[in-house]
Amino acid sequence: METAPGPQSGPAPHAHGTKDVEMSRTRIPRSGPSSRLRRPARRGALIATTGALALAGVGVGAWTFLAPGPDIEGVSDGAVLSGRAAAQVSAYLAAGAPPGGKGLHATLDGAAVPLTADGARLKLALPQLKEGPHTLVVAGDSSLPFASHRKVVGFSVDTTPPELKVAAPEIKNASAPVTITGNASTDAEVSVNGKKVPLDKAGAFKATVPKGTPLVTVTAVDRAGNTTTKDVSARGRRPMIRAAHITAIGWGDDTLRGGVLALVRSGKLNAVELDVKDEDGEVGYASQVPLARRIGAAKGYYDARKAIDEIHAAGAQVIGRIVAFRDPKLAAAAWKAGEQDQLVLTPSGQPYDGGHYGALSFTNFANPAVRKYNQDLAVEAARLGFDDILYDYVRRPDGPLSQMRFPGIGTATPEQSIASFVADTRTALRPHAKYLGVSVFGIAATRPTEIAQDIGALVKVTDYIAPMVYPSHWAPGEYGVAQPDTSPYAIVQRSLADFARLAKGTQTEIVPWLQDFSMGSSYGPAEVAAQIKAAEANKMESFILWNAGARYQGAALQQITAH
Repeated sequence: METAPGPQSGPAPHAHGTKDVEMSRTRIPRSGPSSRLRRPARRGALIATTGALALAGVGVGAWTFLAPGPDIEGVSDGAVLSGRAAAQVSAYLAAGAPPGGKGLHATLDGAAVPLTADGARLKLALPQLKEGPHTLVVAGDSSLPFASHRKVVGFSVDTTPPELKVAAPEIKNASAPVTITGNASTDAEVSVNGKKVPLDKAGAFKATVPKGTPLVTVTAVDRAGNTTTKDVSARGRRPMIRAAHITAIGWGDDTLRGGVLALVRSGKLNAVELDVKDEDGEVGYASQVPLARRIGAAKGYYDARKAIDEIHAAGAQVIGRIVAFRDPKLAAAAWKAGEQDQLVLTPSGQPYDGGHYGALSFTNFANPAVRKYNQDLAVEAARLGFDDILYDYVRRPDGPLSQMRFPGIGTATPEQSIASFVADTRTALRPHAKYLGVSVFGIAATRPTEIAQDIGALVKVTDYIAPMVYPSHWAPGEYGVAQPDTSPYAIVQRSLADFARLAKGTQTEIVPWLQDFSMGSSYGPAEVAAQIKAAEANKMESFILWNAGARYQGAALQQITAH
């Protein structure tokens, strides 16, 4: 488990209907999914061009007293264009227009629009179209024969995505189908996992998905083709976890493995946290991820499928821990290959070590290759049968931000980049029915920028947050506790209250890492049990125990009665 290098100290829209122009009775083609709005065609429907978005227009009046005049092509009366469509639209007067536009003039919203020859047609040189309604007019001037003729096309540009709200589903029975509800803009089409669902007059919708669906994708598309997408978990909250950590090498030790499994078989634990990738950057099993094999990280200390089967047979689930950005294996390989951008660097371009990690330790969370490597391991672990993926060291190094560079981060903050990485992993895991958790420092609840862990953002993209609230890691006086190491109940209860507050109103659980080791003070069953009770005081039944040697005090644990 990640441990801090020292005490954790420091200072403490609008609805779319309001912007639509009045629609004509013309049937309106669209670039997105087919519109629910269907109206009978009227005479004078205009011809659509091919290539750039071209919508049939409606003419008003006849062009000449002798023969029909040229049609307007490329933009239609009543059309609603997305920003992309508006940028691509080209309007023409069809074949039959007088040479050079003699006797005609065009305006857009009252401003003159030049007419230029384009083969047998005249092109209307439209300016950049802005959001909102527009009126295009082509009319005759004082010259005959066009003096009394006028055509008008009204359309609008809509670049605003439709509103979409999806409620967190209530899951009372895990074996029953799940109902998804929400609201969307009334001019939008809504689909749930690709299946269209109807809206009522107020924009409300309801759909049912099968039990066990990991994530549900809800999409709203308006008449202009603008899209809003929301994901919601249909599994509900992560069921209670009571787990203990064991390393990849530790799993190969009969005594250590047997001790953890004995706690499972006795009903005191219901999950085992087994390392996928550890602090040394080593992958515990024979990973087939190409980068892991290329850099020599795939060690094969245990057979992943066999280990998972053994834990499942004992009656527990398996949490796969991936130490993400502290990765000496990847850092050394990247530096040797001249791929310095994969590391956190100093302002002078050297690897950042922070004084205690080592010169080649922290990889760059903003680098696409680094992100993909960790996500590939997460997906591989999910496919192998791990029930959860739990990221650790999903943060920047601690230390002054002014002494670090994150190549490729752009305008994002470190906190935003970390949260987007976790969100991307959740998307990658979508096809697999797995839970995603992130381990965080205890100080992150009140000091999110200190290590780039914004709990308010992370609770939106995870199934659970696992704060490391080890009493031995708090500085004297934190949360008003004079000596946290000797006050396990007080410091854990008070610090977890902040995490509970930040997760309120979400489906994200708080699953604290608790201390089952001695560091300064001697920790026995009473001290471990005090931390468990402090978590329960915050209505947190879940926990993960940490002991680097995987030797746990079963006397501190009660048999599990709730599931």
